[in-house]
Formats: sequence, C-alpha cells, structure tokens
Amino acid sequence: AARLMLIKAAAKVWEAPLERLSTEPGAVLLDDGGKRLRYGELAPLAAKLPPPESAPPLKAKDDYRIVGKPQSVIDARDIVTGRAAYGIDTRMPGMRYAVIARSPYLDGSVGSVDDRAARQVPGVLDVVPVEGPEPEAPYHILAAGVAVIATSTWAAIQGRDALRIEWKPGPHAGESSTAFRAQLEKLLEGRGQVVRDDGDFDRALEGARRVVTRRYEIPFVSHAPLEPQNCYANVREDSCHIIAPTQMPAGASRTVADETGLPREDITIEMTRVGGGFGRRLTNDYVREATILSKKTGWPIKLQWTREDDLRHDFYRPSGLHELTMGLDQGGKPVAWRHRLASASKYYRRPNMPDEDLWRAELYPDDFPAALIDNLRLEYHSAQSGMPRGSWRAPAHAANAFAVQSFLDEVAHATDQDPLEFKLALFGPERELEYGNHGGPIFNPGRLSRLLGFVAERIDYGADRAAGRGVGVAAHFTFGGYAAHAIEVTVGDSGELTIERIVAAIDCGYPVNPRGVEAQLQGGTIDGLSTALNLQITVENGQVVQSNFHDYPLLRLAGVPKALEAHVLPYGEEPAGVGEIPLPPVAPALTNAIFAASGVRIRRLPILDQLRAALG
Repeated sequence: AARLMLIKAAAKVWEAPLERLSTEPGAVLLDDGGKRLRYGELAPLAAKLPPPESAPPLKAKDDYRIVGKPQSVIDARDIVTGRAAYGIDTRMPGMRYAVIARSPYLDGSVGSVDDRAARQVPGVLDVVPVEGPEPEAPYHILAAGVAVIATSTWAAIQGRDALRIEWKPGPHAGESSTAFRAQLEKLLEGRGQVVRDDGDFDRALEGARRVVTRRYEIPFVSHAPLEPQNCYANVREDSCHIIAPTQMPAGASRTVADETGLPREDITIEMTRVGGGFGRRLTNDYVREATILSKKTGWPIKLQWTREDDLRHDFYRPSGLHELTMGLDQGGKPVAWRHRLASASKYYRRPNMPDEDLWRAELYPDDFPAALIDNLRLEYHSAQSGMPRGSWRAPAHAANAFAVQSFLDEVAHATDQDPLEFKLALFGPERELEYGNHGGPIFNPGRLSRLLGFVAERIDYGADRAAGRGVGVAAHFTFGGYAAHAIEVTVGDSGELTIERIVAAIDCGYPVNPRGVEAQLQGGTIDGLSTALNLQITVENGQVVQSNFHDYPLLRLAGVPKALEAHVLPYGEEPAGVGEIPLPPVAPALTNAIFAASGVRIRRLPILDQLRAALG
C-alpha cells in the first residue's frame, strides 16, 4: 500500500499513467529508468494521498527480491564476536547487583537467617528477605528466599554463599520421582476424563482381530537457556524502567504494575536479545523478583541468576505416562484408537483455571489420528505434583509425538507390517481436515505423507543394512507446520549407540527465508536429540536433584553426526511458523531406529544407559 502511494505521488510529478511506472529498491522509475525519483523525495507528497481502499495486488513471485529468497542473519558476526547485547550485558548508572538464595524445597519457606557473615563480605550492601507464593496459589515468583545486594555480581554471590539459612520444607517434602511414577501408574488403573470420544470405541475394540497396548514415559525437563534469567529494574515513585530478556513484554508490564501499583503507561519495558527462550521467558517471575528488590531498597537493581538457580527453579516441561491402545481388523487396518495420559498439567496453579480444563495443555483433541480412525477416545488423568510446570519447546507436541510415532512403529512390527508403509497408509493422500487447536484451521495429513516419503527415500530406507544398523522414521504436525525425520544408527554388541545419519525435512508452506528455516530445522533436530538422549529433571525429598551441566548434560558437538541433511520443501502460497515444528519427530525417529538396529524398544525418555543395560 505504501509503495502504491509513492508510485501515485511520482505519477503526479511526471503527469504519467501508473502503467508506465515501476519501482526498484528506494526509488520509483518512469519507463524502466528513463526518469527516477527516490522515495525520500516523494514521501511528503505521498503522505497527503489517501491510502488505497483495498489491498493492492502483490508482485509476481518471480519478481520477489526478499521474500522466499535465502537471507543471512544480519547480526551473526556481532553474535559470535560478543558485540550483540543480551539482558545479561545490561549496565546502567548507579545500579546495584543482586542474587537470591531460593528455597531448595518445592513451596518451601525461610525458617531463620543468619546474615552476619554475608554482610561482612566486601561489596555487600544489604540482605533482603523475599516472600514466595502461598502453596497452590498462582505463581508470581517461584520460591521464597533471601536476596543479597552488592556492588558486583561476584560480591553478591560470595555474600549469598556466606548466608546461614534454615529452610522449612513445605507441603511437598516427600515428593520424589519414584513416588510420582507410581502415582501415574495408579491413575491409569482407573478411568479418566474422556475429552474426545468418536464413534463407538468399546464396541470397535471388542470386535478387533488384534489389540496392541503400550506405555511411554516422558520426564520433567528444564529449558536450560544459555543465558540464565536476569533483569534490570528501577522502580521510582512515579515510574518504572525494566530491561529484560523476555518473550512476553506485556506480561512483564502486568506483573510490574501488580507489584508496584503503577499505571502500565508509566512502566517502560525494554526488551534485549534473548539468550534462549524456549517458553521459559513467557513467565516473568524474574522480572517480578527484580521489581520487588528495587521497590524495597530504592536502588536500581540488576538481578542475576546462576546456572544452578536456573536448573533448580524452572517451569519444567510436564512429566507424564502415556498408554496407547489400537484395535486392528483382520487385514491389519486400525479400527479403534485410545490415548490415555496421566500427567502433571502445565496449567497447574494458573489463575482461574478449573480442574476440568487441565487436560487442554496436554492433549490436543484434533491431533493425528483424529478424523482418520472412526473410533477414537482421548482420556486424561490429572496427577498431583509440586513441580512448577510451563511451556517447553512445542509444549505437548514434543511429548505426544514420541508416544504416538513410537506406538505406530510398534503396532506395525507386532502385526508384521512395514512401519513406513503402515504410517503412509494412515496419513493417506492430501486432503484438508478441520483442526481446531493452535495451528489450524486445517490439518492436511497428506503433507506428512509427502515429507515421510521424501526422508525415507533420501536415507534409502529399504536398503539392506549390516547387523546392528537400522533406520527409523517419524513425522508430526505442529502449530501449522509439518516435519519428518529419518535417522540411521548403529548399536554395538554392548549397547554403544552411534548416530550415523539424519535426514530432516520441513514443510512450513511458503518459506519466507529458506536459510532461516533450514537453520531452525538443524537447531530443532539437535535440540531434540539432546533431550531424547540425556535430559531429565528428577526430584528427591521435595528438591530438584540436577544443578548444572554435569548432571544435566546437553549434547556436545561430537554427538551430532556429520551427515545431517536439512531440507525445506515449500508447499502452497501461505507461510506457517517454524519455531517449534522440527523438534517433535526427532525422539521417535531415533528410538525407532534403535529398535530396527538392535531389537531393543525404548519406551522411556531419556535413553541414557538403557541400551547398555539391555545389551551389555
């Protein structure tokens, strides 16, 4: 529309019809360049013209210079050389530095504090108590604690180390990963909340020639962003200035307004580059903490979390136990499907969230195989846990794809069918199905068939392979986009796992920046590998066990195969998001490959040493 107004302005200057005018970057041309006026010259005149009443036609795609063409990250050099500014780099005049000793217990509290030694540490300025949320109340911050404020982050950390705190354990002191798993199993012994019920599942299952049931377990996991949480807050009597790496600036503004009583128009939220978001920074608890400290002390405060703070105080991906059942007819075709999930919902302690809606964050009722199998039932069992939970990389898709795509592989093997052909038959040809969840309103399962067939062909799925070598495939629809992976692995006699090759493909409709999509596909694939292989958060005596990368080991460079192909397959005219689409199929493609190579079926993530235990 703006370009059309500039063209009309030039037409007035030259007294020429619009058909004779065209544009190039920054200028309007007459007769392919016979005359030329820059946009800056035309802007004052164009500003006086009325905007077009209807949207002007777009250029032909063949004439696009930017959209659909590979573009480089313009600040990549700044990022890798340390010039790019993140929240952790914030420096403001007169600011003090703060760290917080938070209760190690879920919903624990401060019993007593001896801060005498802390106050003697050079640079320490003050020690301030921080009240945590009431148990079961909505979170404003994650934990009660004691803040140390100093002239540097290092001095604040040394002061925190010198604190002598007695913690009160709180209501979840007996929680453990073992007890939580037992709770999930107990829940699945009964009937849960039925959230979708198509056809007559019970009758179809009773009449099935073959019934297959399997369970799959997903652990709590941490976001583990490279940049731990941090925030600068300067609370004044009539205003507040926040500088933070946040995914939700509106949420930051709301939490500051709630804490200070200031009108939101008097609160400035300055976003920095985010050193990893992944859903963690949708929640602004760290902004609230910095605001509390600035309000209490009157100083501008830079709050800094450490890696240990970040791993032990997170809104973790929910843990759950999935039970899937399929009934098949005499020809091996599915006639009934049931997905039962017992989990600790992400919606835990969300304001105004009724219990009967907790399932909505964990099961997406229109996901595959909805509308593809006539008799389908989804059932949810809500588990109790004091672990904070939140959005993590594709939220429920990452967990559900592992269960569903693993199960399809298992059913195929159990009924002497090829897993690839079995999945392709279920996905079927291209057609549009109604999809009411995020990423809708349409789901086209044929686009999964297209991707799955592509990655299988690229990796030579049907080729004969040596003993101990195998290929697995998986595909999933996430938030409007489609992704598929084919992974080839070798499993040694004692359970040594080597990932030999990965072929990844994504269909995000029309890719605006194919190079960016390719990079996101690579990154999502590596993140999915890292999580499937090694990552879990466990609980003992109401406390998170893991504390740093020595016991939460992210994938290292040597663990990524040199042969990692990332393919962007355009489809249609409309672009879709790509932020979280690549991750969900990775784990099931990997564990399906492990089974093809070794005969060992992984049903519990992370994989860790399960192969060595089974084969060693």
